Amino acid sequence: MDKRGQRRGMEYWRMVLYLSLLVCFWDRVSAQIKYSIQEEAKAGSVVGNIARDLGLDVSSLTSRRFRIVSGSKDALFQVNPNTGLLYVASTVDREELCDNTDTCVINLKIVVENPLEIHYVGVEITDINDNFPLFPEKELFLEIAESSITGTRFELQTARDLDVGINSVRYYKLDQNEHFDLEMSDSMYGDKTPHLVLKKPLDREKSDTHVLLLTALDGGNPPKSGSLNITVTVLDINDNRPVCSQDTYSVTLKENVPNGTIITTVNATDLDDGLNGQVEYSFGRAIQHKIQDMFQLDKATGEIRVKGKLDFEENDIYRLSIRASDKGQPSMNNDCKVIITVIDLNDNKPEIEVTSLSTLIAEDSKPGTVISLISVTDKDSGVNGKVQCSIPDNLPFELKPSVQNNMFSLVTKHSLDRELESHFDITLTATDLGQPPLSTTETLSIEVSDVNDNSPKFPVNPLELYLPENNSPGASIFSVSASDKDINENAAITYLITRGDGKPNDQSSFLNINSDTGSIHALKSFDFETIKKFTFYVIATDSGNPPLSSNVTVNVFLLDHNDNAPVVLSPVSTNGSSQGVEEIPRNVKAGHLVTKIRAYDADIGYNGWLLYSLHEVSDHTLFGLDRYTGQIRTLRSFTETDESEHKLVILVKDNGNVSLSATATMVIKVVEPKEAFAASDITSPVKDKEEDSVTFYLIITLAAVSTLFIISIIVLVAMQCSKSTDYSSKYLQDTNYDGTLCHSIQYRSGDKRYMLVGPRMSIGSTIVPGSNGNTLVIPDRRRRLSEEVRFKHVITWHVLVHRG
Repeated sequence: MDKRGQRRGMEYWRMVLYLSLLVCFWDRVSAQIKYSIQEEAKAGSVVGNIARDLGLDVSSLTSRRFRIVSGSKDALFQVNPNTGLLYVASTVDREELCDNTDTCVINLKIVVENPLEIHYVGVEITDINDNFPLFPEKELFLEIAESSITGTRFELQTARDLDVGINSVRYYKLDQNEHFDLEMSDSMYGDKTPHLVLKKPLDREKSDTHVLLLTALDGGNPPKSGSLNITVTVLDINDNRPVCSQDTYSVTLKENVPNGTIITTVNATDLDDGLNGQVEYSFGRAIQHKIQDMFQLDKATGEIRVKGKLDFEENDIYRLSIRASDKGQPSMNNDCKVIITVIDLNDNKPEIEVTSLSTLIAEDSKPGTVISLISVTDKDSGVNGKVQCSIPDNLPFELKPSVQNNMFSLVTKHSLDRELESHFDITLTATDLGQPPLSTTETLSIEVSDVNDNSPKFPVNPLELYLPENNSPGASIFSVSASDKDINENAAITYLITRGDGKPNDQSSFLNINSDTGSIHALKSFDFETIKKFTFYVIATDSGNPPLSSNVTVNVFLLDHNDNAPVVLSPVSTNGSSQGVEEIPRNVKAGHLVTKIRAYDADIGYNGWLLYSLHEVSDHTLFGLDRYTGQIRTLRSFTETDESEHKLVILVKDNGNVSLSATATMVIKVVEPKEAFAASDITSPVKDKEEDSVTFYLIITLAAVSTLFIISIIVLVAMQCSKSTDYSSKYLQDTNYDGTLCHSIQYRSGDKRYMLVGPRMSIGSTIVPGSNGNTLVIPDRRRRLSEEVRFKHVITWHVLVHRG
């Protein structure tokens, strides 16, 4: 009785403390709601409207996953996620749930999400009078000595009623008789024990047997009752009762001790002799059946052994009544009290309950974002029931304890990056403080969702495209590709060409790009002779919200094709053909310069290097053509037998892979010296005008070249003064130069610079594959040697101009 009162007091103060903590932390756990319902309520009976009492929006219950998340007993109740009603799921039997406890409360944990709320609902099961008082046996046989004096008390069996409170056994009554009366006394279990009291001495000679009826009634309305038939046999005198060696036997025992362990030995003595003094032991009549299942009593010795499994979590104390009875006629007895206290051992592992908000968390979640609420319980008591919870330190998460015991919040410790790690398996470890400690693990899987925090990236910036001229309009010329570390729509990239401002070199308006693939198409054919390089920009944009983008510069270098035939400048073309007439005296010697064929090619490099050859000639022994310069000279002196007019057809041919050519016809008339002189006088005014025109342009050219030459000298001197002596002429070595670099043109393609030379190259020059042997690669010393190369190029070109 005292312990039950202590427990109620502890539960009262624990509830007060719990409610105080809930008021302080109302954002996570709200106050408890209590309902009451009678036992045996039918399935479907409404207990209460939780949504209304908690102030929840009924329309949001389904989306917020309104549910019960407690233990197995909660199957007795269910909540309707559409109405918020708490109803009975199956018939409730209070006696089955709560045994003989006065208050039967089923605690339910109600959870709603977004935001996460946990509410505790207590449902009190009230008792109804649905059980009859029952005696352990239907009949009781008592043997009473005839010498028993008036007022002698005899303990009777106690009736048990599974109901509690007013519905339990309230009183007993005995049928009317002349020898016995009924009295009540408080038992060690907190109830009333009936005693049969002798009110009139017995006379065995008149009657040796008395039959009585004991009735137990509960306090229900109407009351229920149970009866016990008592048969009293009158015996001869046995006037000494057994006496216990101790009033109370107190024993301390650890839980989980093996069966057969001796607990204690009850010892009682009787001063009588013979059978009246021989004592035997038995459990008291009012002992509960579960105690008899837990302990074994030796009838002869009084030795008590463990019979069942002692579990501190089920019961921490046992009170036994051991009856010591002699063998006299009638037998006399006495009850010995045994109190067994069970000591707790650390035999229960902690239990982890995870209430997860979501297993998906955005990578831009702020530090401190709550992911899950974790409650840990341990059935042990004291230190054995205190639990510590932890997760690995190398995770971007941490556990924060709640003011409520064994409650933790799993929160983000710092920022997440899905591109570095998109999945986490968090191992929760709960360890009690017992010796040795016991632990339990639980794994919580977290997925990190993507946000658009990465812009598209091009692998190289700028990009360089080498595009052959005369490309097919509408055909794909290039493809750009960018990558995005994000996923799904955040990584879906579209491409766009930025349009220029209409400047002469802006070709972006003639380009089109496939927004999905990045394939670039040219809408026109490009001509190397018109434009050699242009630049455009491509923007890559992802589909995130907001979208992110980056751009790349594309430098396009056009590659020359041999698409221009040589054009003959001299002799002048007339009506589509080039034909000239030259008159020379007959007395010229061998090597005399007759004339020079002048031609040019709009292509560059090898495609623009021209070679001259005699296609038709009337006399191969008389005239010769310089292959590289186009000069026509006499091979010998004229004789009297030589014809006076000769026709030469000169073929001018470039050096492309598919060579293009042009022809010029030159008619050479051989005249006597006087005629040649006269002809020269006639043509001199015309030639003088032509010479004046040529001279004028030549002076302009020489002035421009000289100015460029002086600037190059100044730049070269400045560079020589600023650079170290280690940069010698190891790239364009002139040690083996043989003076035959007659014709040279420099040009650049991408990162490389080339020099076209002919007819012969200096020893040690490098031939570019596919250049047909006339392109010299200038080593890429871009800034330090480019002026030196330009200087040499100017010198070469200057010489060629003077030679021309």
